[in-house]
Amino acid sequence: MTNDLEIIRQRTVQFYDDDLIAIQADDRQVYVSLRQMCEALGLDTQGQTRRIKRQAVLEDGYKGVDDLATRGGPQHAYVLRVDLVPLWLSGIRAAAVKEVVRPKLEKYQREAAKVLWEAFQEGRLTGDLALDDLLASDSPAAQAYKMATAIMQMARHQLFLEAQLEDHAVQIKKHNERLELIESTLGDPDRAITPDQATEISQAVKAVAMELGKQSKRNEYGGVYGELYRRYRIPSYRELPAVKFEDAIAWLGEWLQSLTGDTPF
Repeated sequence: MTNDLEIIRQRTVQFYDDDLIAIQADDRQVYVSLRQMCEALGLDTQGQTRRIKRQAVLEDGYKGVDDLATRGGPQHAYVLRVDLVPLWLSGIRAAAVKEVVRPKLEKYQREAAKVLWEAFQEGRLTGDLALDDLLASDSPAAQAYKMATAIMQMARHQLFLEAQLEDHAVQIKKHNERLELIESTLGDPDRAITPDQATEISQAVKAVAMELGKQSKRNEYGGVYGELYRRYRIPSYRELPAVKFEDAIAWLGEWLQSLTGDTPF
């Protein structure tokens, strides 16, 4: 089963000697009449429909449309999404079509999807003339196109360059801000230790107090904290100056080593 689409725009695209009906549907995608492509290539439409329905990817882009304008009046028809046309055509063996049609099949495989899509993107309605051929004429319009393209490419390069420079500047700014924060922190003699450092001090005090308690059979926590406070002249271990942290850890480590003989923390 296919879900019917609503036609937003319809165009007849001249692709070499064939007129193909292309539509833009309400899903904003571009589709082409399957029957017309099959007739142009001498393929059996029903056989190709069955083949499409056997492939999930192709079937996803195979839709029905109402009111397709044809010479015989509005008709219900089946269309294939143009980006799937190359995939569908790649499954058609050259031996399956008449020898006289094989060059046309190759053209369809290479160019049809692009031309059909451009019919709605750039207003191009024929596949007879390639853009490179038109530019080779070096007419005033071709020269203007080349100049405009060059300017566009230069502008695009400039945009990317400016974006890279801006990103680099942002990274430098962030780096400088981090350095300033570190410098201001290290340069502040009154800054206290961080919560993580306070935890390390507390654990070191606990280790010393537990080892002392094993020997004295008393709770030695208060005594160890008291020595810490007197040594660094602070009312709480959390107020230990950051610049004294390494010294305090080393002191507590040496104290523990003197009690146990083990390597300090």
